[in-house]
Order: sequence, then structure tokens, then C-alpha cells
Amino acid sequence: MRKTYTVAYKRKVQGRTNYKKRLALLKSNKPRLVIRTSSSNLTAQIIEFNPKGDSVTTAAHTKDLEKLGWTASRGNSSAAYLTGLLVGKKAAAKGIKEAIVDSGLNKPVRGSRVYAAVKGCLDAGITIPVDENVFPSEDRILGKHISSYASDCKGKETKQFSKCIKNNVDVEKFPELVEACKKKIMGAE
Repeated sequence: MRKTYTVAYKRKVQGRTNYKKRLALLKSNKPRLVIRTSSSNLTAQIIEFNPKGDSVTTAAHTKDLEKLGWTASRGNSSAAYLTGLLVGKKAAAKGIKEAIVDSGLNKPVRGSRVYAAVKGCLDAGITIPVDENVFPSEDRILGKHISSYASDCKGKETKQFSKCIKNNVDVEKFPELVEACKKKIMGAE
């Protein structure tokens, strides 16, 4: 008896796509909230399936926050939340009411930046089926842990807040910066 061999898809071999997970997400017939992270940035996109190729409906990147006055680091939970809020606001303006989370090959971790972005999208009015226990605490989203640590380090020599110092951001008033940026996003249509 002769055995047959099926060649795997290129993206599967490269470890870039989990086709079983992708098929399950596509069967829902809902737009996907695709969140991809790096050590210093986050990208959130609302993507809709099309047989000829997926189409990006709206997108937001942590660099977009600079236009709204964000001068702090873009690799924290607060920046992720604001990016999710921004993409959610853009999606709501285009008539998208619901989505499902697509975290790709990243393992979903409770309280991570991925879920901070999902929380932002939910706060913008997009319905996403997700357990409330996975979100970071409100204090973490507002950056109170950052301002608390900054006040503990006051007077000590540290390179922890070099980007904030370089951009003249008062780290102890970090929650106020988050709230100001949130107000600009919610006011923008």
C-alpha cells in the first residue's frame, strides 16, 4: 500500500499561522480584533474575511498616540489600552458593533497588554465576547503603578524612565496623561 504525503502550507512550516485556530475564528463570521505586540509597540486592527484576502477595516498603532499628545513609552499597558480605545472608536464610526479577539500565535496571558487593548476596544463600544477576569486592573491601565514606582525612586539615580525624562513627562502624573489622552480619543470622531 502506498502512503501519500501532503505538503504543509508555507506559513504553517514557518510557524506563522495556526490554521485550525484561524478556521475557528473565521467560522464565526464576525470581524476579528487582531492584536500584535512587540517589546515597545502594539498594533490593533479590525480585519474582515474576504475570500480574495482579508481586508483591514480599521487600524491603530501605538505611534498614533503621539498625535494625541502621548509622549510616554508606547510599550506599557496604558498605551495598549489607549490604542485599543482608538481602534474601537474608529471601528464604531464605521458601523462595526462586534468583533472577536485574534491574538495569533501569542499565548493569551491574563492582565497582559493584549487584554488591555481589548478592554480599550470594549470601552469604545465594540461588543467582544471575553471574560472580565482577564483584564488588567484599572490602576494598571491608568498607570498608577508607574507613578507609584516613580515616586518611590525619587532622588535615586535610575534609567527606568529615560524616555519620559527625555520627553519632559512628569512620571508621577502619569494617570493624568492617560486620562487626557483618553478624553482626546473619546472626543475625536
